[in-house]
Amino acid sequence: MTVLRLGDFEGRWQVERDIVDRRADLRGRFEGTATFAPAGDHLRYSEEGCLAFGASPPVKAERQYLWSEQDGRILVAFADGRPFHDFAPDDPGASHFCAPDDYVVRYDFTNWPDWSAEWTVRGPRKDYTMTSRYSPAPRTP
Repeated sequence: MTVLRLGDFEGRWQVERDIVDRRADLRGRFEGTATFAPAGDHLRYSEEGCLAFGASPPVKAERQYLWSEQDGRILVAFADGRPFHDFAPDDPGASHFCAPDDYVVRYDFTNWPDWSAEWTVRGPRKDYTMTSRYSPAPRTP
């Protein structure tokens, strides 16, 4: 497998995300796009789409992160620049503690350029798994 660099993520991606909330006994699904666009010395991750959760009507959903690279690691920050997590592309696991809950992610790049991220979140307030699958978005004319 080729070792991925930050620039490999640049562009538009289709995103499908399944959420299984064990605490609420609900399932959710997100479908949309994500764009990694240059912004200074990092890439701005911008995601938008539609989230359907349980029997509730679908809603528009958006999120942004900042991805950068340092010493062969990918650093992911919240949109305001606060650190979120980081990982090595050849060992793509990470965690984030947001008191009182633990967030653990495992990225899978084995079928690049299709890739995924699986988050497991546990704590006194949360107990869910969120699996996001990314594939290159078709080019628009």
